[in-house]
Amino acid sequence: MNVLRRISTKWILTVLAVVCIPFVGFAWYVDTQTAKRQWEVVRYYLLTMACDLAAQLDGELHERALDIELQAENLATVWAVEDLDGGRIDFAKPLQSGFDRFVQKSQVYDLILAVDADGRFVASNVVRPDGAPFSAAVRLALEQRDYRAESWFQAALVKRRGDERQSVLVDHHRSELLPPVVEVSTPHPQNYHVGFAVPVYSHLEPDRVVGVTYALMRWDRIQEQILKRKRPKGSEALDGVPDSTSYQIYRTSYAWLWTADAETIIAHPTTSLYGARVSRTPVNLPQLVDAARAEDMGFYPEYSFKEKRKNAAFKHCAGPEKGGLGWVVGVGIDNDDVTSFIEGLQETLIQATLSVLAIVVVLTVFIARRTTAPIVALREQTKRVAAGDLTARVTVQSRDELGELAQSFNEMTEQLAQSRKQLIKAEKDAAWREMARQVAHEIKNPLTPISLSAALLKRAKDEKSPEFDSIFERTIQLVTRQVEHMRKIASDFSAFAGAKKRAPEVVELGGVLDDVLAEHAAWAAEARVVVERSGGGGKVLADASELRRLLINLVSNAIEAMPQGGKLDVRLDRVVEDGAPKLRLVVRDTGVGLSDTVRARLFEPYFTTRTHGTGLGLAICARLVDEMGGTIELENLPPEQGPGAIARITLPEHPGA
Repeated sequence: MNVLRRISTKWILTVLAVVCIPFVGFAWYVDTQTAKRQWEVVRYYLLTMACDLAAQLDGELHERALDIELQAENLATVWAVEDLDGGRIDFAKPLQSGFDRFVQKSQVYDLILAVDADGRFVASNVVRPDGAPFSAAVRLALEQRDYRAESWFQAALVKRRGDERQSVLVDHHRSELLPPVVEVSTPHPQNYHVGFAVPVYSHLEPDRVVGVTYALMRWDRIQEQILKRKRPKGSEALDGVPDSTSYQIYRTSYAWLWTADAETIIAHPTTSLYGARVSRTPVNLPQLVDAARAEDMGFYPEYSFKEKRKNAAFKHCAGPEKGGLGWVVGVGIDNDDVTSFIEGLQETLIQATLSVLAIVVVLTVFIARRTTAPIVALREQTKRVAAGDLTARVTVQSRDELGELAQSFNEMTEQLAQSRKQLIKAEKDAAWREMARQVAHEIKNPLTPISLSAALLKRAKDEKSPEFDSIFERTIQLVTRQVEHMRKIASDFSAFAGAKKRAPEVVELGGVLDDVLAEHAAWAAEARVVVERSGGGGKVLADASELRRLLINLVSNAIEAMPQGGKLDVRLDRVVEDGAPKLRLVVRDTGVGLSDTVRARLFEPYFTTRTHGTGLGLAICARLVDEMGGTIELENLPPEQGPGAIARITLPEHPGA
């Protein structure tokens, strides 16, 4: 065949000319020229976002501190009002109403309360931001609490008017002042707060602190600020544009928050990590702690978490000296999410490949149609052959390798069809010959004593022997026994061929087993075989007569295997295999055991080691067990348990058991 006509040559030349050579060079260019630029862009944006988030958090804390300072200033004004007799006006109710409005309007705080200089409760809000009222128990606990022991109260009392920061901040915590908002076993943002304590100064004595205003800011506000940031301005135009590098980084990155010591997680997309130590299990990233402690801002070393490689940047928030809490903001991104191409590269890629792709498409479609059409036809015909249809043929349309393959396929199916006919005929002939030979052999054995007895009976009659009556009686008994034997032979052949129509029903296996053992009790006693039955019972779906035949075969074979006497153990138990309940029957004897030859041919029809029988007993057993959906095993006992054999039959237990 001409080399150029081969289909493999056509494909190789086409791919090399149209696809491989241009794209290999282009891939090399992309890999070597853009990787460094891409990661520089990613790291720049990560650091920028970390700094931006840190500034937002500092601004958030500053704004919230101003809120509470304003409330404290308003409170100081009310606190200074006295009546003409020198008594203090009761302003608890107005304060409570004002606090309720403040909490519901801002939607930022769960609690704001006023405490006097002696640590006694003055007023607080009594409703949550959603308008739900506090329970009576919560209100009573707030009113009766002694606030003098609170660290924020003590810190607020020593503040001086004119200090740069009037507020005292209490870092991320679960407050004892309020019960959990969400009753869950794992950490939840709504159950955490940041506290703001602001001293209330007397208007009459400007440097004297007359009370403290304390508020609990909802932590889910911080969590939302970090994890659900607003989209970059103008990013709506970038939806569906995967090559916009900055937008893709912003969209796929995620942020977290640590305490000032860069060790404890206080905000994270996975809230179950709240309170986890970064350098310990389950995080185990001490190198990140070291990096965050070494600098005010920068990049973490590339690391792996949950089997994913990641890059991240960090920035410290303002510390306590600047009115902040010194939190460490981290912004990370999975390496797998990093954009593969940037906008300039995408434009170059489109320009460089449009012409090549046009040629590739045209040539690929043309060659694919011509090449795959005979392959598809061959596949369909192969399925027909696999399903047994040997009349399948493929039309030869070319002179290349596919054409030769189609021709070979047609020749193969023709030969297979002829071979099948010959094989079926040979198998049928062999089966009939073997069946005829075995039936003739089995029937000839009982016919011989019948023929001899009949001849003896005729001679006794002709000679008018005085023993004619006794000879007649013995002959009748012998003929009866041999006829019964031939009936047994016919029954065995019929059972092996499956000629009887099965009538499956729910049968109590233990009961049938007990009946069979009872029927064989006299034989076992005569053979000096001790029978022990253990275990319980169970129901199976089977033909009762076939199940009985199966058990009779097993028991009789076991007794015959102990000509010198012995012990027969029969046990029936419930077991579970592959998640399904089953019944396991174990028949163990102490007989002569099985030779290697016998074990190799146990379940073959017409194979027997005895001088009588059809050799179909175990073959029938195997077929019956298979039809009932079970398994049968027959093997020698382990050497340490002495001589003998063990048979195991496992059958599905009926669901109604």
